Amino acid sequence: MGSSSPVPEIGQFLKISAHTHHKDETMTKRTYARIQDWMAKAKYGLLFLTVVAIILGTSFFSGTFYPNAWTVDKIEDAMHKKELNQVTLLGLKEPEFEYTDRTTFVQATGRCVEYLNYTTDRLSRVPTSIIIAMAGVESGWGTSRFALEGNALFGVRTWDKNTPQMKAKGNPDASWGVKKYKTKCQSVKDMIAILNRHPAYKEFRVEREKQLDNGKWNYRRLMVRMNAWSTNPDYHEIILQAIVGSKLP
Repeated sequence: MGSSSPVPEIGQFLKISAHTHHKDETMTKRTYARIQDWMAKAKYGLLFLTVVAIILGTSFFSGTFYPNAWTVDKIEDAMHKKELNQVTLLGLKEPEFEYTDRTTFVQATGRCVEYLNYTTDRLSRVPTSIIIAMAGVESGWGTSRFALEGNALFGVRTWDKNTPQMKAKGNPDASWGVKKYKTKCQSVKDMIAILNRHPAYKEFRVEREKQLDNGKWNYRRLMVRMNAWSTNPDYHEIILQAIVGSKLP
């Protein structure tokens, strides 16, 4: 008789079957754990992308319809550069400062300030009405000796002997003199420069920056921070009255 293959006993068969089932179950659990781990990562990844999308969308919306200060500054700086380019291309020159009375003096000063604003950074500009009023009060609306002979509209003093100057008639031996200028518009330019650099007007510059951010001038708050310009304690009131009296905006 030929030999036959041994038949596994029932107990051995059950052991093999149980071991195989346990191995399959372990593999199933591992696979399920991996799937859960992948789904968790995908969930957090999707959440992260959603948050990023919301932030970008909000930033775009805000920057488009409610631009922040940085965006506004960038736009205004670009506009100022465009103005400077226009000045260069058009070859604009300093306007003639001609006047015959108070009204034409106001107009001439206004044209000068408008011209200077084209070449002055927006953060360094001074309200036109304040400049006109100060020029008028300081120079008697262009009729003082300093204005007529030295183009000096603001009575700026200098102690530098090398700087062209005029002595006050009542004090010819003083160590100082009133600065002379080639044109009256150059006098206005110097006045603006003094306000922008002199330590005595630091508070004025801080207040001006706040008002520029608010988009509205408050002449009184600016003028009370410019009292160093005159020894008269009521100087700011005099200038404010001149603004009203000349019907300046």
